[in-house]
Amino acid sequence: MSSILTNDSARIALATLQGINGSIADTQREIATGRRVASAGDNAAVWAISKTMEADVVGYRRISDSLALGDATLSVARRGAETITDLLTDMKGRVVSAQGENVDRAKIQSGIAALRDQIGAVVETAQFNGMNLLKNTGTDAGTGSAAVLGFLQRGENGVTGVDIAISKRDLGTGTHSISASGGTYSADAATATLDATRSVTLDASSITIEAGMAFSLSLYGTDADNSSFDQDTLRTTAGASETQAEMAGSEIAYVARDGDTAHSVLTALARRYDSYAARNGIDAGTLSMTASGSGLALTSSVTDGSDSITVSLNTLGADAGNTIGGGLALLDDLDVSTGTGAVDALGRIESLLTIATDAAAGFGSDQNRLQTQAAFNDRLSDSMRAGIGTLVDADLEESSARLQALQVQQQLATQALSIANSAPQSLLGLFR
Repeated sequence: MSSILTNDSARIALATLQGINGSIADTQREIATGRRVASAGDNAAVWAISKTMEADVVGYRRISDSLALGDATLSVARRGAETITDLLTDMKGRVVSAQGENVDRAKIQSGIAALRDQIGAVVETAQFNGMNLLKNTGTDAGTGSAAVLGFLQRGENGVTGVDIAISKRDLGTGTHSISASGGTYSADAATATLDATRSVTLDASSITIEAGMAFSLSLYGTDADNSSFDQDTLRTTAGASETQAEMAGSEIAYVARDGDTAHSVLTALARRYDSYAARNGIDAGTLSMTASGSGLALTSSVTDGSDSITVSLNTLGADAGNTIGGGLALLDDLDVSTGTGAVDALGRIESLLTIATDAAAGFGSDQNRLQTQAAFNDRLSDSMRAGIGTLVDADLEESSARLQALQVQQQLATQALSIANSAPQSLLGLFR
């Protein structure tokens, strides 16, 4: 039915034109912003997801800065450890020279002292932004490692940062000190006796290690006629059990640092025993010890049913106020001015080289770990940005083609509206 009051054709044409104009506006906005979802009004769910992922990408950029800082700190520490290894290698050459009889040991000792001072200087200066990984003498828990923010972990309760722990590896030359009184002292915390059974293990698994806690090994050999070994050299204590005062002056002692395990402590004590044995002419056949896990493997080829050697592990709590020494503390009294000292120094320098090379290798391994994590984070960030783009970015080729089609539709809709608006005019002809 035709009417001059209501023009349904025009109304429909106008609605069509308005819809096309709205689509053109949306398409032009996509082209202008480059985004298909630019606000929560476009698609609330997709917009929320994209914003969460964008926040994670920003977080990973900050993590990259943290990893770069950690990598630089490790690089300085690694180079410091490598330099110390080179200095110890030079020192070993001098120690070997001191083994001869017709050499000037005083001059060799002077050169060794200079190298020792240089090692101390390297340890003091090998820091980056205030962090020195070659020093670890603090007694507070956690001071034995540095935390580097490595990655983000999203769970049900939100996002948490996950740290990568970098262990400090002390290469200082300072000596430890053990209090002669006070604190919680425990003699014979663990013991083992070599007799007819010539191979035993001293088990230290039940002992809790804490920073600042002192440990010592005491020897008590029984061979009254010295038929199997020299009883005096195999006795480091006056009685069967070591006193705290004797522990304070013991040559086979160690003060634990933060991060030490039972194996770390026993390894350090075994090294100090090797030095003690070299100075006192105790060969490996008489008594040798090797750290294995949380135990100390003891062997002897001379003990029997009547001639025995008891090895005891003694402890003194951190509450005694002990002082932690450096990882290369055995350098402090390295002295090749005598033949006995030269022999002792040769045994020590090997274990010190092992400590330094292990530290350098450990820093290198940690540095590779951070670099691997950084590379993974970069790839992860790229993937997340690509995912965000898939969700919210506009396909400009598609949008451009759609805009051209909508512009054609707009022209047609405009013509249709014009035709629809002219329809009532044709009704006037009926009244002429």
